[in-house]
Amino acid sequence: MRTNKRNRKSGIEHVVLNRRRFLTRSAAALATGGVILNGWKPALAAKKVADSAFGKITITDIEAHPIQLPYLDWIHYELQHFYGPSKRTIYIVKTNHPGLVGLGDAHEGGESDGVIQQYIGTSPFDWIGDETSLSLGTAMYDLMGKAAGVPVYKLFGQRFRRFVPCGSWTVSTHPERMATAVREYAARGYRWLKYHLSPFENVIDQMEAMQAVAPKGFRVMHDITSGGSIDHIPELLEKISRYPIAGAFEDPGLPRDIEAYIALRKRSRLPIVVHHSPLSFTFDVLQRMGDAYIVGHSRIGKVIEFAGVFAAANAPFMCQNVGTNITRAMTTHMQAAFKTATWHFHSDKETWKDDPTNETLEPINGFLRVPEEPGLGVTINSEALDRLKRLKLPEQERWIIKTRFDNGTMMYNIADPKRSIFLVRPDTARLAPMSYDAPVTTEWWDNDGTPEYKAMFERIEKEKIVILRPGESPAPSGS
Repeated sequence: MRTNKRNRKSGIEHVVLNRRRFLTRSAAALATGGVILNGWKPALAAKKVADSAFGKITITDIEAHPIQLPYLDWIHYELQHFYGPSKRTIYIVKTNHPGLVGLGDAHEGGESDGVIQQYIGTSPFDWIGDETSLSLGTAMYDLMGKAAGVPVYKLFGQRFRRFVPCGSWTVSTHPERMATAVREYAARGYRWLKYHLSPFENVIDQMEAMQAVAPKGFRVMHDITSGGSIDHIPELLEKISRYPIAGAFEDPGLPRDIEAYIALRKRSRLPIVVHHSPLSFTFDVLQRMGDAYIVGHSRIGKVIEFAGVFAAANAPFMCQNVGTNITRAMTTHMQAAFKTATWHFHSDKETWKDDPTNETLEPINGFLRVPEEPGLGVTINSEALDRLKRLKLPEQERWIIKTRFDNGTMMYNIADPKRSIFLVRPDTARLAPMSYDAPVTTEWWDNDGTPEYKAMFERIEKEKIVILRPGESPAPSGS
């Protein structure tokens, strides 16, 4: 009897749960489907115009140009230590019509030859809603816009805004360098700064330094990278929120815990922004998991799908796509064309001192003008491209993170730019629990050729992490 009752109850709960999931996911699918169908129409209309002007358009060749991009002098030190030199691949897509070329921009190495070959011999209009490659899909949309004589945003539909918000980027470092980032970016017209918190730096010390130099209206988005610290997150967010410069929190909890996010939203005075969606921006969005959302490096067709759900939920979002002015232009067009793409986007282009394009896309009071020229609205500067292809920037060797606690305790770790995640999520190395609000100051100790450095580096390699009592000698253990 009891077993049957439990089974019946369990069955009812199962049916109700499945029904809820069906209804919410169906609602998401309906919203998405409407946007996809509407999103195809402008591109198909553009195809008719292009066909009348050019006839058949065929992709004949895709040139891949590996480049290196130098960081701006004032931010080179921290970015070089985190990531090493910045490397990209620029694509120039050629067609059977001389002069009709499309531009794309990819991460180091770019796409495989197998992916590239899928585009050869096709029409750019075969790639409406491309879900194969973001970089080559960008080039396809550039070609479609140029062939039809319209800016890329018109391939998605109507323009919802003439200017779109754009943020800036740095990495977690010494408070004085954080203050420099605020001053430099504010002077260039940015109004948002984003960075990943690191337990090797005290976030409150950073906030004090940034607040002291921030102009009124400048905001910081703190990326908490889905946890990784021993902090009580609601308390930490409340401490940070007391500063006027604090603007939003990205991924402050485990992404799969939707209910915890909903509860955290109710406690936080500032917006909770979700980047790593547990359900691919469907059910979780309709459940109001976040106040805003980040779609990172997603292919164009997927962004169109997500935009439908965000519009149905009236949820603001942004596209986060790292790259040169080519990527920044494409992201600007998408942000202009999707109804609720009102959140400031990031491309990191502002961290480099050079670019392979002729045009410069810089913000005015935090906003970028949407290009109105056919295609992306940017063109290749051949001289700059050749210069960046020849550029050989020095690699960053591993280095020591030297951290001092206020009580005199010293901690030593090795940072590897090929594993930069360690600097923001040291818990991934399973060494010691840490906090974003610990009373610490950190020095980045480069190889200075001294016996002390060599001895400590070798000791860390052996022990993985070194923690010394106040006054304890840093000599290797057992020496």
